[in-house]
Amino acid sequence: MRIRLIVFGAMFVPLLTSALPVARSAGVEFEVASIKPTRSPFGVMGGCHGRNAHFGPTDMEAEVPVGRCVITAGRLSHIMAIAFRIDVNKIGGRPDWEGPSRFDIEAKAENPAPTQEELLEMLRVLLADRFKLEFSRETKLESGYALVIAKNGPKFKRALPEEEKRFVFRGSGVNKRDAAEGQATPLNTVTGQNTSLHELVEVLSRAAGAPVVDRTGLVDAYDFKLNWEPGEDLSGQLQQQLGLKLESGKVPVEYMTIVSAEKPTEN
Repeated sequence: MRIRLIVFGAMFVPLLTSALPVARSAGVEFEVASIKPTRSPFGVMGGCHGRNAHFGPTDMEAEVPVGRCVITAGRLSHIMAIAFRIDVNKIGGRPDWEGPSRFDIEAKAENPAPTQEELLEMLRVLLADRFKLEFSRETKLESGYALVIAKNGPKFKRALPEEEKRFVFRGSGVNKRDAAEGQATPLNTVTGQNTSLHELVEVLSRAAGAPVVDRTGLVDAYDFKLNWEPGEDLSGQLQQQLGLKLESGKVPVEYMTIVSAEKPTEN
């Protein structure tokens, strides 16, 4: 294994550059899985749906039956992005055949109600077995934001264990003039019930247009709600409504590189 050092100002970040196998737990694989070249004229759709997943009404995965991964018209990089929970734009080294080759995947777990992480691990094993995927990972420091606790502490409560797990994001993308004229809903809204801050961080990253990392130290499940208008100071609304804020700076961002992969045979 080779380790190289990349310099960011006065900071060194070690990057692992050797090929990594897909980690797998004993017995973790789909009961049945089908991979076929797609006939869909549309872009990638679908995903995996575990029993503890939190999807909004517009999320592609919401239509997938619990206990299954159903992906339509997915390139190798699309499938990796789902399996490893990484931005597809941060996957490099794509093979020449990846561009025109899209696949439909239908896979079912033997357990009728696996967790989301169990399904994603099965999908990673499928990538190793059927695509012969080998990859490397590296972490770079880039400009972004850290989500931290504001001066007076969090303004939301720890969830009760018996509450239903739920996470919904609704984004309007309208301006204040549109809202005043009643042409559209004026707010972007994030609603979390009995959920961690992980999903909130992903929404904040998309809204801020830059990577966001969680440095709150809050690891339990919580109930929270956040509203903001397009163009509004997101950090200010976070502080006012949730007692959190965004601090700009260098944050770690993960990248993956495909070392080798093969087109899967149809079944």
